[in-house]
Amino acid sequence: MKKTIFLSAICAISLVACKQKPVEEPATPAEALCSRLSAISQKGYMFGHQDDPFYGITWEYEKGRSDTKELVGDYPAVMGFELGGIELGDLKNLDSVPFNLMREEIIAHHQRGGIITISWHPRNPLNGKTSWIESDIKEYEQALAEGKSADELIDPKHTVASIIEGGEMHDKFVGWLGNVTDFIGSLKTADGEIIPVIFRPWHENTGNWFWWGEANCSADEYKSLWNMTQDYMEERLGGQLVWSYSPGPRSLEHFLERWPGDDRVKLIGTDAYQYGTDEEYMAQLKGTMTMMYDYAKDRNMLIAVTECGKHNSTIPDWWTRIFNASVKDLPICYCLPWRNYCKEHFGPSKETPTAEDFKKFYELPNTLFLNDIKDIK
Repeated sequence: MKKTIFLSAICAISLVACKQKPVEEPATPAEALCSRLSAISQKGYMFGHQDDPFYGITWEYEKGRSDTKELVGDYPAVMGFELGGIELGDLKNLDSVPFNLMREEIIAHHQRGGIITISWHPRNPLNGKTSWIESDIKEYEQALAEGKSADELIDPKHTVASIIEGGEMHDKFVGWLGNVTDFIGSLKTADGEIIPVIFRPWHENTGNWFWWGEANCSADEYKSLWNMTQDYMEERLGGQLVWSYSPGPRSLEHFLERWPGDDRVKLIGTDAYQYGTDEEYMAQLKGTMTMMYDYAKDRNMLIAVTECGKHNSTIPDWWTRIFNASVKDLPICYCLPWRNYCKEHFGPSKETPTAEDFKKFYELPNTLFLNDIKDIK
């Protein structure tokens, strides 16, 4: 059995993520989750995995299966889910996961004692295309170069401006927010218990690949988008969401350029995939998370590695030598490797070259899986 111990080094620098209300005043589900995340982060950090119960490298949609569980005998503590497509009323998300099955698995993981995080990659309401905008920009620029008038074309960089207050797509987008809100609001157990969710909208906004990226809207437009989303959903969900802000900043100044405000964020994260050398990745990950911790520690905020992994990694000791070594001295509350699918992987599996190292990663006292956290309230 995995040995879970109290980590004095982590505890010494751990932060209290959310102020507790007086005992006589009941906490919202989101406040209760914040308190739980803070308690968990004093013991180590949780392992999470995107789409873990739906498919793996060699299987799909087989009830009860999990690449993580089949490798180490335990579920991830955190499971990640994606709502792209819900805004249009689709039955499946952009990765072909049925929303009715997603709801079932979210409820099941919550009842096991696990934690839920949700992202959303909506379509582009201005042109009907995907969240990814780079090809749209190239097409637009090519059309201009060929002599077409800008008045005849849809400028993809106008998307955010078109949906915030006063924009021509504002009403349409508010309807989309309604669909997202309705789904999250439906996340309840059979006896009516509301399931709290770490909600991570408009992420990777310091990159340029999404229509809400920094090259595609002004800082003020981005903040208006965030505030509109949050205000709409909070009014209707009433404390179900822990709001997670997840950019990829180069510096504190870069981080703060689009910061929604200290009163609007409870969890700060970054999406950290390895593309360069081991040394480059480790230095960047540790540096970014240290910067975020320095900002979060006096503001009652949590920190996490909200996406991570190395695509189809063949580095046999990636989990212990590279990832854990980069974050082990910081009080992150979780990490979330991206999904395994179609013989491709970011997370663990018996089929990968990193399988044996992941077993060692699982046995580390500071890595927490479902059985390690299910009784922490």
